[in-house]
Amino acid sequence: MSRPVVPRRAALALALAALSSPWAIAQQTPQKAPAAKPVGAAPAAAAAPLAWPTKPVRIIVGFPAGSSPDLTARTIAEPLSKALGQPVIVENKVGAGGNIGADAVAKARDDHTIGLMINGNMTIAKMLNPAVPYDPIKDLAPLSLIGTSPLVLTAPVSQPGVSATADAREFFVAARNGGDKWSYGTPGVGTVGHIGTELLKSRSNINPVHVPYPGYPQVATAMLGGQLQMALLPPALAQAQIKAGKLRAIGVTSAGRSPLVPDVPSLAEAGITNYNLEIWNAFAAPATMPKPIQAKVAALISEIARSPDVRSKLFQQGWQVVGTSPEGLANRIKADTNLLGGVIAMRGIKAE
Repeated sequence: MSRPVVPRRAALALALAALSSPWAIAQQTPQKAPAAKPVGAAPAAAAAPLAWPTKPVRIIVGFPAGSSPDLTARTIAEPLSKALGQPVIVENKVGAGGNIGADAVAKARDDHTIGLMINGNMTIAKMLNPAVPYDPIKDLAPLSLIGTSPLVLTAPVSQPGVSATADAREFFVAARNGGDKWSYGTPGVGTVGHIGTELLKSRSNINPVHVPYPGYPQVATAMLGGQLQMALLPPALAQAQIKAGKLRAIGVTSAGRSPLVPDVPSLAEAGITNYNLEIWNAFAAPATMPKPIQAKVAALISEIARSPDVRSKLFQQGWQVVGTSPEGLANRIKADTNLLGGVIAMRGIKAE
């Protein structure tokens, strides 16, 4: 059977087309069947937008309505709902220092559940209590570190052995002299206030005895009543009592001064070296959530947190806004797990 005769110019054109574009021959040559996908062409699904969310999104908070984590979650929820085009519902699952809520996030399998947590839930939970039913590292996917805050080392305005005009260095001299006759309060065993003060003890050679209370307000009340000589308090609570002249600020636990309490020196300025402690909150997802969904919601949350309006609201709630990437949060988790985990091991701390 003789081959069809193709004019020389047409043959040359076809040859050049074949070299320049895999689609060219398909366009010029009659096809009896659908053309095969050219080698190296991008899959059609890659160009399609991510079809998520397809229903309302839940933000689980392990603390009660009106608490600091709850306020942060609700501040983010409204703009996140607008960005996603779906309702974003804040759901409070309270108990075990936020670990009940964290466990609910870890076990969620609907791909529409995330959580707002404090640092303890995402770092040392299992170190403090092996019975905690989730593993922060294996079961949670970091999304974004939202805000950080130092604690304020606070003391009564007047107390035995400390002059009314004593600065931070003089305060620590008095604390060393007080030994285990001094006491400090926290919201409970294994809290950042507890672990942070134990770290401070090792850095400053003081030895006050730990007294746990139900929460920070009760700690402040005990200091006002003279039952405690010192405590690490959140800035908002400390500032209210300091401005009222009822408590005094010794220093903040961050490496430098904090814009949340700009008039309070850092403990480093009092000669306490190698001491940097902050509380923080962050968003996480179940580790089983598909990576593209994690990436999408993480980017949106980070952008929302850093927007001027939301940044201002979070600052008023007592947070220095960060709004990191998932990698940034993962790095912070690793650093804090090492720091606080070291204190837990050194002091033999176990959650009750």
